[in-house]
Amino acid sequence: MLRYCLVLLASLTIALPFAHAEDDGKLRIICFGAHPDDAEYKSGGTAAMWAKQGHHVKLVSVTNGDIGHWVMSGGQLAKRRTAESAEVAKRLGVTSEVLDIHDGELMPTLENRRTITRLIREWKADIVIAHRPWDYHPDHRYVGVLVQDAAFMVQVPFFCPDTPPLEKNPVFLYSSDRFQKPYPFEADIAVAIDDVFDLKVEALTALESQVFEGGALAGPEYLTKVPPASKPELRKEWLKERWDRRAGAEASNYRSALIKWYGQDEGQKVKYAEAFEICEYGRQPTPQEIRQLFPFFPEPNTESE
Repeated sequence: MLRYCLVLLASLTIALPFAHAEDDGKLRIICFGAHPDDAEYKSGGTAAMWAKQGHHVKLVSVTNGDIGHWVMSGGQLAKRRTAESAEVAKRLGVTSEVLDIHDGELMPTLENRRTITRLIREWKADIVIAHRPWDYHPDHRYVGVLVQDAAFMVQVPFFCPDTPPLEKNPVFLYSSDRFQKPYPFEADIAVAIDDVFDLKVEALTALESQVFEGGALAGPEYLTKVPPASKPELRKEWLKERWDRRAGAEASNYRSALIKWYGQDEGQKVKYAEAFEICEYGRQPTPQEIRQLFPFFPEPNTESE
């Protein structure tokens, strides 16, 4: 009983509904991850870039992460990870929410479809980002399925009639992954995050339970590889080296998409990137619309898009 009360408290701590979001002319982006680190990892740099231009970004963890540690679990861990996610969002200049669903137990139910649909509607999203529905983790897969299932329903008036439907279907995007079957990720959009790379790393240092303690599958030996908590600058450098490789590989792997959106010269110079694939459900944007949705892309030159 105590576990469930603590989990509920963790969720309520930062859940910030925006059922009556005002239209101020800025973009509204909602990013879904399965756990309180997934959206931060996959979209944190791009989220920071939108935020710097005054656009509104919300990072949603669909589960509370309450088994994502090799020592602790339950409400104690859910509350801790909720606070970590909130701190990352604060540093990036965005909003966060962690849903009260147990880690490892997410299912593509009608109830959860309604929850996702309401969140997209309440945020009045122009862009929705989520995992692809092919992944090693069932929670990741089912986030992808649930968001796909919401891609049509967000405009249907009598589905969740308690929440006004969207007038225009958002653009639905997948975040990148390495999985090859049934088909590999294709980068339709790649974003240079060089200007916010340090900010992203600094923000991710707040995810202590995951990045410095190793999450669910680590162990005592993991801690021997990480600088101690008493040396935060060394910890940040350690994490920066890891993300130098990770975000650097993203830029290398999706160089052609970077060149498409930044031009040959600038695209070749990009060191760090985040990449996205356009879901075939939802609105299908033109190149001009993509530039409006990603307003930090440079003006196109004579190169063909």
